[in-house]
Amino acid sequence: MRSLEERRQHMVDVQIARRGIRNPHILTAMATVPRERFVGPDMAEFAYEDAPLPIGEGQTISQPYMVAEMIDAAEVAPGDRVLEVGAGSGYAAAVLAQIADRVYAIERLKVLAEAAQERFEALGYPNIELRIGDGSKGWQDAAPFDAILVAAGGPEIPAALKEQLAIGGRLIIPVGEERGQTLIKITRLGESDYAEEDRGLVAFVPLIGEQGWAEDGARSASNHTPGHARGDSLSDMIAQAAIPLPPLDDPEFGRFFERWADRQVVLLGEASHGTAEFYRARAEITKQLIAKHGFTILAVEADWPDAATVDRYVRHRTGAKAKEPPFKRFPTWMWRNTEVDALIEWMRDHNKGVSEAKHRAGFYGLDMYNMSGSITAVLDYLEQVDPTAAKAARERYGCLTPWQKDPATYGRAVLTEGYRKCEAAVIEQCQALLRKQLDYAAEDDGESFLDAAQNARLIASAERYYRVMYYGGGESWNLRDTHMFETLEHLLEAKGPHAKAVVWAHNSHIGDARFTDMGISRDELNIGQLCRQRFGERAALIGFGTHVGTVAAASDWGEDMAVMRVLPSRADSYERLCHDAGISQFLLDLSETRQPALHRRLLEPRLERFIGVIYRPESELWSHYAEASLPRQFDAYVWFDETQAVTPLGPEHARAGAPDTYPFGV
Repeated sequence: MRSLEERRQHMVDVQIARRGIRNPHILTAMATVPRERFVGPDMAEFAYEDAPLPIGEGQTISQPYMVAEMIDAAEVAPGDRVLEVGAGSGYAAAVLAQIADRVYAIERLKVLAEAAQERFEALGYPNIELRIGDGSKGWQDAAPFDAILVAAGGPEIPAALKEQLAIGGRLIIPVGEERGQTLIKITRLGESDYAEEDRGLVAFVPLIGEQGWAEDGARSASNHTPGHARGDSLSDMIAQAAIPLPPLDDPEFGRFFERWADRQVVLLGEASHGTAEFYRARAEITKQLIAKHGFTILAVEADWPDAATVDRYVRHRTGAKAKEPPFKRFPTWMWRNTEVDALIEWMRDHNKGVSEAKHRAGFYGLDMYNMSGSITAVLDYLEQVDPTAAKAARERYGCLTPWQKDPATYGRAVLTEGYRKCEAAVIEQCQALLRKQLDYAAEDDGESFLDAAQNARLIASAERYYRVMYYGGGESWNLRDTHMFETLEHLLEAKGPHAKAVVWAHNSHIGDARFTDMGISRDELNIGQLCRQRFGERAALIGFGTHVGTVAAASDWGEDMAVMRVLPSRADSYERLCHDAGISQFLLDLSETRQPALHRRLLEPRLERFIGVIYRPESELWSHYAEASLPRQFDAYVWFDETQAVTPLGPEHARAGAPDTYPFGV
């Protein structure tokens, strides 16, 4: 595991420099200041994550890149006098102190201010002066300032701060409602002359004060409207390029995707694991590719042993029956739903007319490490030996997804001492569980050309995987996606040189990670990226999205499924652009050759929504949005403006007279 110094340098290289910050003063300062000293001891291990972190009193320490971005925008240079409003833990002031001659910091909360002052003294930052007070009024006695940075969002730009700028001074401040703040740069050109620049959409805690927000959230001043509007003309371009799609039950639906039928791999995403339209659309596309274009592999983001049970059924294979029906662990609704059940029956019926077994379409699981079963095993064990550690583990597993950035979640998901003590026993339990669930695969009918090899690979790697997964982070994600990709490769190899596969997985697995926050700031890769690197133009990456509706999801790992209302998409998202196009469902070809102008306009990164099996609408911005460049991430995008939750299988869906091989039998 990297040392804190190595992780700090990695943060600078990947999260900051790679995103375009080139100022050597900023890079050196951020490589020098120990961010772990500005959070609590239980947060130190998360200090160099690409996310804000809780510091108490309902406040957060800003994302490292945002600190660098604000200092860069303020053009802070050696010799400057700088005012920072909203000192919080003191981290940004410490970074500024490495560059500027003098830093004046204001924090309204006494507890935070006193802790920050202690850090400044302990770390040796004599050029920082800190006071407790209303930052919206500035620091008149120390003015004028060459730069003012405000780490909280106000309803408008405080007049006091503008007046305390030196001529030529720069003020950086978030402005607007909490869900729609814009980072504004003000440059003072003369006594009463100012220039204003929009630096993009951000999210900060509110600026409380006389010229900010009141404690109860009401405005202490009239709201500032920066005067920018983005997306209207771009939405018109999307509307012009969009290919309207027929209803999902129209036989013509699948034919709209035949433009990718010559590819070796067609990857179909989903913006959530619980949306009926995503499953139904992928099913119609898959049926078309199987029936008309020779695709024989459907590889899904599911556990290998569970999918093997389904494969026996759809390919009419004999052999040992699984000891229990598949997909009985959390999240059951992801695969045990009426939409998947209908596709399985179609595949079985289709294969009935295929005489040669090798040409029958199979159903395969890529997730060969059985993550859901393993997590259940961890939680069950910890509940018995250390309930406190079990609670920490549950929180950690709830934010395993790469887009989770909720500071409150990070704050709860700490590794307790009890959790660490249980590590060896938990890993041993996971491995035992894995072997048990794969036992039945050994009693096979001879047609499972991959089972033995895949199971051997799995068990050989299980210890490392479970150890990495136990602690979470990017390494766990990369190991999982690499193995899912390798499983796909083994499937294609086993089926022969002309084999073609359809892949079902979440957008976060399907869209090329190199053009998302995952790859840019956290060095995370995914199946889509690996397929592009391996297959080039023989792979098609197709994402899916929605604006509003309902979704089947849980509020935390292991909790009961609920049908939740999906919030309308954010105004600064790709989803809102598609919604504003005014077409209820469409296919958008994102290739540069077919849509060069639209491709260019969409390249600028925007927010994109990701909902997995867990949905937390109360923290949606942090928990479910990440930046991405849509036309680089996907080759095409499928849009459904309003969607509905999947229908989980229940007793009412039991089939009278179903064969013993029926996979979803009880």
